[in-house]
Amino acid sequence: MDKYYTITELTREFGVSTRTLRFYEDEGLIHPERRGRTRFFRSTDRHLIKEILRGRRIGFSIAEIREIIQVYKEPPGEAGQLRLMMKRLEDKRAELIQKRRDIEETLEEMSNVEEACLTRLAEIGVGT
Repeated sequence: MDKYYTITELTREFGVSTRTLRFYEDEGLIHPERRGRTRFFRSTDRHLIKEILRGRRIGFSIAEIREIIQVYKEPPGEAGQLRLMMKRLEDKRAELIQKRRDIEETLEEMSNVEEACLTRLAEIGVGT
């Protein structure tokens, strides 16, 4: 028999709001069972929420997460999902490495400008 979780249990477990879980439902990422206005989440929904949150921490968009989830449901299944995940991770890593380079260059440029300002202030006889 499948264990069911309430929205309150999952919001506490994952530290997210009910609005977040409803958003994931609206986006078609999870599919809780409905009994009237009450949502009951299966173990599979709980697992998906865990993976969605991991994807968000990595920096994946909702569209990327949806694509990764969808690949699992179709041939080649899990193998295809894992290959897609590795490709997306490679892309995200490259993007982050480039951002780090850009930040390092910006910080270096800021240091150069600051040094130029201090030099010019000294030249015109103004103390810092």
